[in-house]
Amino acid sequence: MSASAEYSRAEIVIDLAAIRRNVETLCTAVAAHADGPAVMVVVKADGYGHGLFGSARAARAGGATWLGVAERGEALDLRSDGDSGRILAWLAMPGEDFGPLIEADIDVAAYSTAQLAEIVAAAQALGQPARVHLKVDTGLSRGGAPRSQWQDLVEAARTAETDGHVKVAGIWSHLACADQPDHPANPEQEGVFEAALEVAEEAGLDPEVRHLANSAAALLHPESWYDLVRIGIAAYGLSPAPAVVSAESLGLVPAMTVRARAAMTKDIAIGDGVSYGHTYVADKAMRVALVPLGYGDGIPRHASSVGPVQVRGMRSQVLGRVCMDQFVVEAPRGTLAGDEVVLFGSGADGEPTAQDWADACGTISYEIVTRMGGIAGRAERRWTDDDGTLV
Repeated sequence: MSASAEYSRAEIVIDLAAIRRNVETLCTAVAAHADGPAVMVVVKADGYGHGLFGSARAARAGGATWLGVAERGEALDLRSDGDSGRILAWLAMPGEDFGPLIEADIDVAAYSTAQLAEIVAAAQALGQPARVHLKVDTGLSRGGAPRSQWQDLVEAARTAETDGHVKVAGIWSHLACADQPDHPANPEQEGVFEAALEVAEEAGLDPEVRHLANSAAALLHPESWYDLVRIGIAAYGLSPAPAVVSAESLGLVPAMTVRARAAMTKDIAIGDGVSYGHTYVADKAMRVALVPLGYGDGIPRHASSVGPVQVRGMRSQVLGRVCMDQFVVEAPRGTLAGDEVVLFGSGADGEPTAQDWADACGTISYEIVTRMGGIAGRAERRWTDDDGTLV
């Protein structure tokens, strides 16, 4: 794997062409079915750590007709960056002003009658109707109206729509166990969603899109597709259900590579302890390299003694505890300060992937890549396209 000659300590490289091709692959897969749904690519949390703007542009180029974000700032930033397509922002706090979102032609979600009232007030103040997606809690017990309050929300939305203050553009929910195809919660939630749609229809609502499926459901549950599927981690080349299907078998390529240069190297002897607490003690003479990244940079402390790396073509792993700014790895003989250590990448050159890190740390790939995007700025981030040039 070639490295940028410019970086000195560590870098995070995002392959935007991989994101674009992943989205193309996913759009093609859903379009192959009769009445294939539209595709939303979720770019929340700074594009799952891959960068909001680059991820959004790559997703649009790959065929995404919608973008999804959690909070208002991300949606408004996308508009400021020039994105003019459909965007849904779904997580708001009580008392937030929906006016800027409505004015920017951004779809917003309503979880309750109180939240809908705030949206209506903003729309009235602007003299511009809001496009609203009503969310019903079908069993995740997270965001969305409980079933006991769904009728009230639907009726309030119908009144607001009749009054010209909102357009109910969507009705939606979220699956809890889509990554487990045989889990009984899946058909249960689908049944609740169907019942919620019937309530809305009886009230006279005719939403543009009904959406339930996340990445796992989009890949494993075609019966949950409806009019729109929301693609998250799969767009970035990682499987949403790795115990069921691998990213490679889905034709997806991980888009993020994290690598660093060894700050120093040294030889240690049998019996030498490594890092805090001496949780690792060398059972052989070996060369080790000091990697200038730590949990202050988003490296999970749970990677202590298990996180996989590649050094000069050799697969290795973290030795001892991950520290705030650094960790130690075994390195081949002859490794020198300044040599490259690859934490994870696409796997094309034998290096670990983010999924390998997730497996080692007992977590999910979502957390691994999103952590990297939230680091304290000590690793340089750059974005490349097909020819490897900076974007």
